Amino acid sequence: MAEFEISEQDRQLLETVRKSINMGDISERDLDSFMNFMNEESRPFRELMTFYTCAAYEIETKFKVLNEQMSLEGEHNPIETIKTRLKSVESIVRKMNKLGLRLDIDELEAKIYDVAGVRVICSFPEDIYFLADCLLQQDDIRLIEKKDYIANPKPSGYRSLHLIVEVPIFLMNEKRPMKVEVQLRTIAMDFWASLDHKLRYKKNIDPAIQKELSERLFRCAEESARLDYEMQAIRRGMEIDHV
Repeated sequence: MAEFEISEQDRQLLETVRKSINMGDISERDLDSFMNFMNEESRPFRELMTFYTCAAYEIETKFKVLNEQMSLEGEHNPIETIKTRLKSVESIVRKMNKLGLRLDIDELEAKIYDVAGVRVICSFPEDIYFLADCLLQQDDIRLIEKKDYIANPKPSGYRSLHLIVEVPIFLMNEKRPMKVEVQLRTIAMDFWASLDHKLRYKKNIDPAIQKELSERLFRCAEESARLDYEMQAIRRGMEIDHV
């Protein structure tokens, strides 16, 4: 029997997984499971990732349409930037292993909700809730989960509105519902989250120094939140004066 051959793309994907394993992120039991999965079913895995990418594009387009409509009606453009991302193979393996899930397609699609992500950066806090409401009112969007870290910040000071939604994508022969994580933040919230992420994953840092920096970062979160609402109040004042 001829030796099973895999494409160069699959080889690169397997090498990525091996690196995760070397970092201790996956058990030997799941290593065998995932290697067999990739060798035998790598096309379905890539296909699923493509579906997630398409779902993220669908959500991104919906927000762009809302932004253009508000501009047309003479309102301000609430969206500063929109970013889409697909979870890396390392992150998928790490999360599934942490949750004790089988490393296969069905388990991934059923249990991991944040493979596809869309981050919407807004000008003001009230824009976040307005855009979220507009998205959720659309009849092809189904809300699965909502976490409001603006009204209830994390202990670290992190603020953002998180939505897990299901959106249909239209393929050649089927309509397929896909899950997407949507994060809505102000510019200040996004800047803060970026710095917090760097601090959390900073290696070889003294624990005492990390604790001090975390406390300072928490105070920054409080101050930036105050500024967000102060600037929102100024914007409202400008609109009243204009009328």
